[in-house]
Amino acid sequence: MSNDLSANTQLWNEDLAPTSDAQRTWRWYHFAALWVGMVMCIPAYTLSASLIEGGMSGYQAVLTVFIANAIVLLPMLLIGHAGTKYGIPYAVLARASFGTTGARIPALMRAIVACGWYGIQTWFGGSMIYTLLGVLLGAEIGGAKIAGLGINGMQLLCFLAFWAIQFYYIVHGMESIRKLETWTAPLKIVICFVLLGWVHNKAGGFGPLLEQPSQFVEGGKKAGQFWSTFWPSLTAMVGFWATLALNIPDFTRFAKTQRDQIIGQSVGLPLPMGLLAALAVIVTSATVVLYGKAIWDPVDLASRMTGAAVLIALIVLLVDTVSVNLAANLVGPAYDFSSLAPKHITYRAGGYITAGIALVMMPWKILESTEGYIFTWLIGYSALLGPIAGILIIDYYFIRKTELNVAHLYRDDGIYSYGNGWNVAAIVAFVVGVVPNIPGFLNAAFPASFPDVGALFKTLYTYAWFVGIAISALVYGVMMKGKALPTLSTAART
Repeated sequence: MSNDLSANTQLWNEDLAPTSDAQRTWRWYHFAALWVGMVMCIPAYTLSASLIEGGMSGYQAVLTVFIANAIVLLPMLLIGHAGTKYGIPYAVLARASFGTTGARIPALMRAIVACGWYGIQTWFGGSMIYTLLGVLLGAEIGGAKIAGLGINGMQLLCFLAFWAIQFYYIVHGMESIRKLETWTAPLKIVICFVLLGWVHNKAGGFGPLLEQPSQFVEGGKKAGQFWSTFWPSLTAMVGFWATLALNIPDFTRFAKTQRDQIIGQSVGLPLPMGLLAALAVIVTSATVVLYGKAIWDPVDLASRMTGAAVLIALIVLLVDTVSVNLAANLVGPAYDFSSLAPKHITYRAGGYITAGIALVMMPWKILESTEGYIFTWLIGYSALLGPIAGILIIDYYFIRKTELNVAHLYRDDGIYSYGNGWNVAAIVAFVVGVVPNIPGFLNAAFPASFPDVGALFKTLYTYAWFVGIAISALVYGVMMKGKALPTLSTAART
């Protein structure tokens, strides 16, 4: 039987194939730049707001964000190892545990979440153009809302304009995204220091929020309730990058060495995320002095500037959102959609599908209809993706001992085909890992419809990512223990 990887076009195409030495151009500073580029984004900036509104002090909010990102770094590095060692994307790695057909489930789960984020970030980008254009022109723009859409003509045009800007990078592929991240990351760091200097100079200091104690201290509004707030907040912060923890092989497959991906990610994720949270707290603290209230939205803050500062802010925010959206929400689903039908869908076509879904989903309607979407959605999809991460880690490190037969990942009659392409153990472990969190999610997302969910399920849901990854890892490990797996040496001869 042939070991030619391209023999089965139902499982292989050039984009899903293992990367060649020539394609492995990413050094540690490329990964660090990638993460700095993704971390410096508007949703990440505003995360601190939700924590402080929940009762934390500025220090506690920053520390919570840092701890969460230190935690999520671990699965990033563990799962990323396979990408570097074998040059395969996440959708192909999942075949080792879920089966050559079953792997489409985790691929689709990841893709759907990413499409949602891609659409929402595109709407944010369009909203920036709309808001700051109004400031530059000094007048309201747009007119009446379009029937059926719920937004006016200028809002629609700004949304389409931002969508089109990103489309350039879909057409020009992965290398164009790497260059964008590498060049924009230093710019974002400089802008952060400029912003700090601006608010310090304008406000004559850094404002009162920094001195404000948490509401959990004795005598505070939420005295003694710190831990009941901390754990769901930590879970939500972990959930923020839970998608990337899965599909990080899509990037690490281009790494020159394991050292590059490990150092680059370790340098680029936890510390910059914590520093961005600190920046958000400091700048917002100063806005209390400047404008009489805390302004957590950087677009709102930029709209209050005057002259050339507004135009500079617009350009910076646009570059920021483009770089984040492409890396975090395009690369993964592009590969995932390609893996569903490799014969017909390339990486570029997968990107077109992602952009198309983002266009037709009308993300502004999702934001209108979903209360508390950050916490509900972040914790909700972390409950969905945590179990997948647990299965991948147990399979790769404890079942396979990091040894994979790459040729068989592209064969529907190989050692990863299990029963008709499905590994029942992975499917069962995934379901068992998700089910305990469903009642808590329904109560959080639709409290009026599901008011009687028990306290136990509500508590489990506050630890959704941790519960999911632990249960699925345990169940998968037990179900796979003692199973006779074909040895790689035997498989290689077939």
